[in-house]
Amino acid sequence: MERKILHLDLDAFFCSVEELLDPSLRDKPFAVGGNPQGRGVVSSCSYSARRCGVHSAMPMARALALCPDLIVIHHRHGLYSEYSYKVMDILRSYSPLFQQVSIDEAFLDVSDLPQHAEEIAREIQARVDREVQLPCSLGVATNKLVAKIANDFGKSQAKSGQAPRQITVIPPGEEAAFLAPLDIQALWGIGPKTSQKLREQGIHTIGQLAALPIAELEAYFGNNAQEMHARALGIDSSPVRPEREVKSVSNEVTFTRDTTDSELLRRTMRELADKVGFRLRKAGLAGSAVQIKLRYSNFETFTRQTALAQPTDLDDVIYAVAEKLLEENLAPSRPVRLIGVGVNRLSPPYRQLSLWDDDLSQKEKLTDALDQLKEKYGQDVIKRASMMKNPKESDSIPNKS
Repeated sequence: MERKILHLDLDAFFCSVEELLDPSLRDKPFAVGGNPQGRGVVSSCSYSARRCGVHSAMPMARALALCPDLIVIHHRHGLYSEYSYKVMDILRSYSPLFQQVSIDEAFLDVSDLPQHAEEIAREIQARVDREVQLPCSLGVATNKLVAKIANDFGKSQAKSGQAPRQITVIPPGEEAAFLAPLDIQALWGIGPKTSQKLREQGIHTIGQLAALPIAELEAYFGNNAQEMHARALGIDSSPVRPEREVKSVSNEVTFTRDTTDSELLRRTMRELADKVGFRLRKAGLAGSAVQIKLRYSNFETFTRQTALAQPTDLDDVIYAVAEKLLEENLAPSRPVRLIGVGVNRLSPPYRQLSLWDDDLSQKEKLTDALDQLKEKYGQDVIKRASMMKNPKESDSIPNKS
């Protein structure tokens, strides 16, 4: 089976989050990083700042010298992590073969999905934009190496001064041709020192590197010569390594306006329970404890959970327990900023068969049918009537983890 690998990279991630929270920053040169009076460096910079020559890892004092109008914003790592979780969870919903490599980068193996890889990439990009309101770019190829390089290359071609929002697809069989004209330092395993030695010998492109005999490559890469030759040809069999064992599945929503509307909270919890159940079933898991999370307007946060008699992956069971926890713990007069539902103590699903389980069996059959529709047409294809949005209700930003 032909592999379909995606590489996602959030465009100027820290700056994109800051622009989302403060729209007045859009189209202005600004950077997120440390104190320019000390040894602070640029962690991320806007695309307007990049046009002035500012780039990541540059000393902030140097950035200000290049761009005197540069606005400096200090890190807010907790906030960036919160948005990263939202994006990464969108990726997890497509395949368990998900590998996050940094706060704003991840690989996804979608080889088992029936859609074309480019179609999946466009869908993911649209969801990240719609659900998290952040720009991202994706590379699509038959392996991780080429998907990552393709994404970097695609982003480098965007010269508009805006977030690239690129999708770069390398068709099967064209990996070597794509890599051939690129600079040698684009290839994994070639750092500044090695690239300098290669350039001194007139080797500047990956294609030139691929043309060298293995014996000659050994002078530069030793025992790794064979592997580097394969990489130069766009060959990479490294798997997308799933995260460590999943211990819980949860979904959260941050409201754009704090709310005391108990009905809105229940409807939101109903939707979250449905999503948690869907993700459990897709992963072949069930949980024996249901947890809720509440964050009030002053950012005070608490969690409560209840153990179940047997593991479940059914939406209705998850919601019933979560709703009871909400009723027992919600302070009605306090505005809520965030609400979440989770299931933990995970294990394979367990069904205790009985002659009197007709109602449960019917629910399982209905759930399976709905899951098939969601798999084929997307999770929003079916909505409960109780969750149809009232125009007067507050919008919310999904935060899934």
